[in-house]
Amino acid sequence: MKKTIFAIGRQFGSGGREIGRKLAEKLDIPFLDRELITEASQKSGISEEYFQKIDETAASSLLYSLSAGAYMMGNQMSTISELPLNDRLYMVQADLIREKAEAGSCVIVGRCADYILQEDPRCLSVFIHACEADRLRRVTDVYGVDPKKAPDVMRRTDKKRAHYYNYYTNNSWGDVANYHLSFDSGKTGIDGGVDLIAAFAQYAR
Repeated sequence: MKKTIFAIGRQFGSGGREIGRKLAEKLDIPFLDRELITEASQKSGISEEYFQKIDETAASSLLYSLSAGAYMMGNQMSTISELPLNDRLYMVQADLIREKAEAGSCVIVGRCADYILQEDPRCLSVFIHACEADRLRRVTDVYGVDPKKAPDVMRRTDKKRAHYYNYYTNNSWGDVANYHLSFDSGKTGIDGGVDLIAAFAQYAR
């Protein structure tokens, strides 16, 4: 297969992470998800535990968004060491994502990888979703979340992912216009989703 970087976005409970992992195994290429946190921690000197707490989360206050947004839009008023930690994490991970993409084919889950690599013709962006019933079933059966709490956990997790993505990209998380391929994993199943992405990559130009 030609060199391809798979950037996978996913709704919580859609099985997107498992599909990404199995895709990497099928194609024998690196799988990058939480591994990026470890490397980002090593590069930045910020504890891995703290990175995990703020991973894929952006601050929600308007004041924070305005001040941090000034940095992210190219304002040269500050150095990276003076940025809010959320923004430092994003920038360190963005650099890592570009490094991994340059090194060769890989699967990257979340972290705005589709946006960061949007100018790279080797990047194939994918968004995986599913109906609420299928997602709730997976959240309770596979993730072990209390059925009574599962709907709230699912909504809050998706809200955080959407806010993070929208904040750093100025795009809308889950909008099919932002991705090369979007599909319902409830229809394909996990293995079918893997096969679908792999087949699509063969024809993608």
